[in-house]
Amino acid sequence: MELLLVSAASLLAGFVDSIVGGGGLILVPAMFAVFPTTHPATLFGINKGAAVLGTAAATVQYARRVDMPWRSLLPAAAAAFIGAMAGAWTVTVISPDFLRRALPFVLGAVLVYTLMRKDLGHAHDPAFAGRRLTAAACVMGVVIGFYDGFFGPGTGSFFVFLFVRWLGFDFLHASASAKLLNTASNLAALLLFALKGHVWWHYALVMALANVVGSLAGTRLALKHGSGFVRWVFIVVVGALILKTTWDAWLR
Repeated sequence: MELLLVSAASLLAGFVDSIVGGGGLILVPAMFAVFPTTHPATLFGINKGAAVLGTAAATVQYARRVDMPWRSLLPAAAAAFIGAMAGAWTVTVISPDFLRRALPFVLGAVLVYTLMRKDLGHAHDPAFAGRRLTAAACVMGVVIGFYDGFFGPGTGSFFVFLFVRWLGFDFLHASASAKLLNTASNLAALLLFALKGHVWWHYALVMALANVVGSLAGTRLALKHGSGFVRWVFIVVVGALILKTTWDAWLR
């Protein structure tokens, strides 16, 4: 029964995550509810084990239909991997509690900005090209990758927002590009958790399959309906993240 419940949560998380990120909003609380006495690091390790295949599958699906700047994205993915490793190591020596309290306000600013700029992310007009695009994407990769390894909630949504706001992508291209970088940061965190023995592979592998199914469904929906649809899903997911992180940091 436990495996059935967390696999269903993983499927839904993969669906949401493939569109705009934020799958952890669904899967991590579900695992804490099903396994309340399990060490948090183990639950985070299972989450990364499930999520990494889902984000990878979404990347492949997007790449077949969306023109992605691979020469810039691949170095950025490597930067995200390194950043996530550094963030995961840092959390072993520094508490992320200050981020827990600040996160609702950061997400609130992202949501307000997105709502005020109604044209944001509708047109695909990259602000950089060539080496400048690579450099900007690498900076974003290492910073948000570090955040993912250090703390994590909303990583995919932050990637999407920065691709749209800073790099000038539309929401569909931003979501596609974000999946590659998020796959790299998820993989880095998974390797670290695995090396420390914090992954239950018999759960993670089944949940990963469910996550892939949800991811493929979400990706197809995003490709079918385009940037306008992705924008509204982004708004809903960021709003839900604000409620969840506010509850965790200030009300619980």
